[in-house]
Amino acid sequence: MAEVDLQSRRRRLASQYPEVRALTEELAAPLSPEDQTVQSMPDVSPTKWHRGHTSWFFETFLLQPDLSGYTPFHPAFAYIFNSYYETVGARHPRAERGVISRPGVAEVAAYRRHVDDAMSELLGTGPAGDPLGLVELGLHHEQQHQELLLMDIKHVLSRNPLLPAYRPDSAPAASSARKTRWIEHRGGTVEVGHRGDGFGFDNEFPRHPVHLTPFALADQPVTCGDWLAFMEDDGYRRPELWLSDGWAMVQQQGWDAPLYWSRPGPVEGGGSRGHASGWQVFTLAGDRPVDPAEPVCHVSYYEADAFAHWMGDRLPTESEWEVVAVDQPAGTTLLDLSSLHPSLPHDGGSQFFGDVWEWTSSAYCPYPGFRAAPGAVGEYNGKFMVNQYVLRGGSCVTPADHIRATYRNFFPASARWAFSGVRLARDL
Repeated sequence: MAEVDLQSRRRRLASQYPEVRALTEELAAPLSPEDQTVQSMPDVSPTKWHRGHTSWFFETFLLQPDLSGYTPFHPAFAYIFNSYYETVGARHPRAERGVISRPGVAEVAAYRRHVDDAMSELLGTGPAGDPLGLVELGLHHEQQHQELLLMDIKHVLSRNPLLPAYRPDSAPAASSARKTRWIEHRGGTVEVGHRGDGFGFDNEFPRHPVHLTPFALADQPVTCGDWLAFMEDDGYRRPELWLSDGWAMVQQQGWDAPLYWSRPGPVEGGGSRGHASGWQVFTLAGDRPVDPAEPVCHVSYYEADAFAHWMGDRLPTESEWEVVAVDQPAGTTLLDLSSLHPSLPHDGGSQFFGDVWEWTSSAYCPYPGFRAAPGAVGEYNGKFMVNQYVLRGGSCVTPADHIRATYRNFFPASARWAFSGVRLARDL
């Protein structure tokens, strides 16, 4: 029976592998070689680097140790495309990825084909045991980079005075505004974390009990209309609403609206282009008026916390979010190339998955009993468990089969380029 299960798993991964790899190439396809080389800030990586790094992962952790006679595509790629795995060797500085004009896009594509051909052979000959787990990890790792690719190219294109669209046809339909409802939970001792059925990252384990006091969660994320009211009430100019570090960041960076929002000047004939608020938002489909009914996006933890204080509410803990979300339907506003921007459902239903990653008030820390995996893959999550906050729920650029209620994303409190938004909580 174990052998049957192993063969079934191998066949499933052999089928999934080309699908995941092909989607990465589809996401890169609208971009020119010049687009794919730009790095607009240290946290952004060029598109071609994402394509190379995800190939490096399979080459380094699977092909070199497990495929007899495998020859690496290029000896320097181990240095160029390593991200943060110190135990496997030196790496090119993250903030300088944009200065690498070579290898070019065509050579990166050849690298991907080289790795794919070898992986097809490896999966065909049948890696057993742990290597299959590494294949699955590598596929989910590539799905993470698919989201990062879209996050990063959005920032790159936003810095171009031409404000070019990544995909002009990817604008969603307008959202439908409705009153927020509250989902109550009686609290008590609950269990959170991955149950062990299906794939999970190591930071989702082990499952463990937590005690919750009675609370309620909003059944939808905060909207742009809500955020406009916060701004009109001088939310970005009232220090009493902000954490000390957040207020310092507002002053230092000059924040007065979410990332990618702008307020253009008057146009010929009077008035301003865009919505009555005057605010525009840059999207992957280009610049357009802010839709008050859609979820607000690209806000930092500091902004999310300040908004919650302004509302008289708070951010949920990640345990509160999980115990409510686990009973909610799967999201429909996940990665779809025809709609790469948040929007709320028109049926008025609750929405917990997709649209925007939602900040929680929980610091990104190990669960009780967590142990990093041995070897280099142990650097995947554990080393980042400091100075970051957990986000839950996925976004409009998260692959649909990559998200689950136990998924723990994480970013520093000042990060804004992720597709991050806000869901409110309150005590009962």
